[in-house]
Amino acid sequence: MRRRGPALRPLLLSDEERAALTRWVRRVSSAQALALRARVVLACDGSNVPSIVGVARELGITADTVRKWRRRFLAEGLDGLVDEPRPGRPPTIAVDEIEAVVVATLEEIPRNATHWSRSSCRATESVR
Repeated sequence: MRRRGPALRPLLLSDEERAALTRWVRRVSSAQALALRARVVLACDGSNVPSIVGVARELGITADTVRKWRRRFLAEGLDGLVDEPRPGRPPTIAVDEIEAVVVATLEEIPRNATHWSRSSCRATESVR
């Protein structure tokens, strides 16, 4: 079947870009939105341009979402997939601090316990 609209430019990833995208998809501490964007770009990779509707169906998202992230990656590369700053009140907690807490809760075991709980988190807050 003939594709409607203008011909799509092939999205060809370098080895470094493919490795970074794969790392974002597999990393436990990656934001789910970033992991989805990486999956979209990886699914669109190749000289034989896959159908946008086919990629959307495969990933369970809309075709507009696939178009958006494919277009953004072609224009800006990996930097185009990262969230941009948004208007509003500046955050009171730095992104590095948030990431450190998430990584600690996912990868470390608290002292004298087998898992994190709300009470153990409160106990460590009162110590600070």
